[in-house]
This record gives sequence, structure tokens and C-alpha cells, in this order.
Amino acid sequence: MKKMIIAALLTSSSALAGPQLIAHRGGTTDAPENTLPAIGLALKNQAQAVWITVQLSRDNVPVLYRPSDLSALTAAKGKISDYSQAELATFDAGAKWKEKLDGTTIPTLQAVLERWPEVPFYIDIKSPDADPNEMGKRLHQVLNNTHSLKRVRVYSTEDRYLDALPAEIPRFVTRSETRTRLANISLSHLCQPPEKQMDDYWYALELNRKVEVVEKFTLGEGVSPATLTWDKEAMDCFRSQGNAHVIFIGVKSAQDYQKAVELKADGVMVDSPAEAKKWVK
Repeated sequence: MKKMIIAALLTSSSALAGPQLIAHRGGTTDAPENTLPAIGLALKNQAQAVWITVQLSRDNVPVLYRPSDLSALTAAKGKISDYSQAELATFDAGAKWKEKLDGTTIPTLQAVLERWPEVPFYIDIKSPDADPNEMGKRLHQVLNNTHSLKRVRVYSTEDRYLDALPAEIPRFVTRSETRTRLANISLSHLCQPPEKQMDDYWYALELNRKVEVVEKFTLGEGVSPATLTWDKEAMDCFRSQGNAHVIFIGVKSAQDYQKAVELKADGVMVDSPAEAKKWVK
């Protein structure tokens, strides 16, 4: 029964009352991001899945942390890759939070997956200096060790990390392809097919994404702002091109959530599960 529930959460939300509620980095508004207390609180606040950010330590251990420098959230300085996992485990990722909390040191991915063995996780690779092949190898080891391949999906803003993943690891369609296809629909009403053949197509992009449109002219080029927005035309296009699942990033209000419900999005990423649970009817 538990395996069936996990499978349902990671395949489609059509059988649920609404989109899957996904805690962005464990709920960045409610607790120090990417920490054990954040994840625990998010689940208490009815999050159905958790989006976490992963980097590699100096000794190639996947750990949860997002910024490029430790000084952003801790009292330490430098990159994650400057320190061993043992050293990182002594740094407080809640050092600059509004109040002191226990247990906010930098956790390993393995520890998180072992602590919550039935929770679906979306793993976002943010390691700016990690070798893509090494990252893929280490993720594969952890996911195998924790028997988590069927309850995770990997994302990255950089195509090279997704391209280097072992074939067994579930992943999203690249952000660059998702953005380009949405732009062609929003700006030109052009519905393009996916670049690669996949059994399932998972897409994640901001509900409203501000971009710059560059137009080429004989005497130069012009740049103008534009906003890419998921609407019925876009959802119909993506759904028509295979078994598609769409997650909206940056859902910040009841109005945004209602739009996701109306468009039948598979998931919404929220910064505050404590607030978002009020939107769910």
C-alpha cells in the first residue's frame, strides 16, 4: 500500500483533489532551507513532496545546500566543495535564521532519504563546480543504497548534470528545452515536440517567467521584456506530446494555486507549506 501511494505521488496528481503540494527547499519561508527541521515541518504542514538542493562536498558526498558560498547561510566562508562532509556537518545552516533552532546543520542526502523513507523528493543539482559524471555517480550510489530510485526525480538548471545522469535515475526535461518550448507557445503559438523520446516527460518552470526577447534587425537588434505564462494553450500543447507532467515553480498565493488547479498542473512548488495548506480545499 505504501509503495502504491509513493508511485501515485510521483506520476500524476489527477487522482488527487489538486496539484501535489511541494515544499521548496523544505519551505524556505517557514524554516532554514534544506535542513532536517524544515523538511519535518513541511511534512507536518501537509506537504506531499519535498524539493531539495544538492551539492558535492570535497570528498564527493551529496549534501543539502543551495547558495554558492557558505557565508550566505552559515558562519563559515567558501564553497561546499572546499570542505569534507564531516566538516560541513558542523556548520549551522540556520545561523542567520530569525530564531535559533536545533538540528539545522548541513545534512547528507543519504541521511534525509533514510529519515523519510516514504516521502517523494525532487533533487535539484546546484553544485557549480562539481564534475557532472561524478555527481551522477554519487547520486546513483545514494539512491541505490536507500532504495529511493522510485520516489525521486532529478532537476537542474544546467543541462550537463541531467545529461550525465545514469539511465536508471528519473529526471526532468531540461530547463532550457522547457523554457524554449513554452516561449514558442506563448510568443508564437507554435507547439513543438520534445527533443528526446522518453516514457514520461516531466517539466518544471516558473508559473510566470520574465524573459528578454531579442529581435534581429538589418541595422542591429532590439531587446524587449516579456513574460512566459502557463495557460490552457501551453498545457494542451505539452499534454499532447506524450505522457507529460507539469510542475509550477513559484506559486505564492491562493490565486496562483487556483490557476494551477484550473490548468490541472501536477504539482506546485511553494515556499511556505504552512500558508499553502490554507489554499487546499
